[in-house]
Amino acid sequence: MVDASRVAVSRASSANRFPLVLGGDCPLLLGCLAGSGARGVLFVDGHEDAYPPHLSQTGEAADSELAIALGLAPGPGAVSTPMLGHGDLAILGARDGHLLHEQGVGSLRGTVAFVDDSELRVDPEMITARALAPLPRPWWFHLDLDVLSTEALPSVDYPQAGGIGWFDLLSLTREALAKRPIGWDITIYDPDLDPAETDARRIVRFLGETAALLQ
Repeated sequence: MVDASRVAVSRASSANRFPLVLGGDCPLLLGCLAGSGARGVLFVDGHEDAYPPHLSQTGEAADSELAIALGLAPGPGAVSTPMLGHGDLAILGARDGHLLHEQGVGSLRGTVAFVDDSELRVDPEMITARALAPLPRPWWFHLDLDVLSTEALPSVDYPQAGGIGWFDLLSLTREALAKRPIGWDITIYDPDLDPAETDARRIVRFLGETAALLQ
C-alpha cells in the first residue's frame, strides 16, 4: 500500500496535478510524502500515531506512521527515513495522550507543534493558520476522520471520547486548503460499521463542500 501510494502520488505530482488520496489506513501517508517530496506535514488526527512498533497494542502500522516518518522506526519497502524533522510537523486534534501514558508510550507533545481537540474547537480556522505558518514548504495535508467525535462519525475502528464536529472540520479544512498544500490524504472509514451508508454520504458531502477549493 505504501509503495503503491508513493508511485501514484509521484505520477500525479510529476504531471502538475494535485494528489487527493482517499484511503483506509494512515500509513499511506508515508507513500504520499515519499512520492510528493513534501517537507512539512499538517497532521490532523485523533491519534498521534507515533508508537514504536514493538509497543503497539494492535500490531497495526497505523499506530506508527509518524514514528517511521520521524526516523524513530525503520520504514517499509522503498521508503527511507527520516522523512521529517520534529520542526516539520504540526499535530492538530490528537486526544489519545491518556492512553499513551497508561501504556508507557512517549507522546510527541512538547517536541512538535501540538494542539489538542479541546483547543481546536475554540477557533479551528485561526489555529490551523497559526500551525501552518512555520511549516516548511512544500507541505502535505493529512486528515484522519477520527479527529471527529464518535457522535459525528461512528464508523471508525477505535472510538474515543472528545473530538470535533463537522462544522469545525470544515472550517479547518478550508483554511488548510487555502494555504495551498502540495497534496492531501483522507483516511479512516469502516464500511462494516456503516450498513446504512449514512457516514459514507456525509463524507462524500464533506468532499463536495471542500473540492471547489482545489481548483
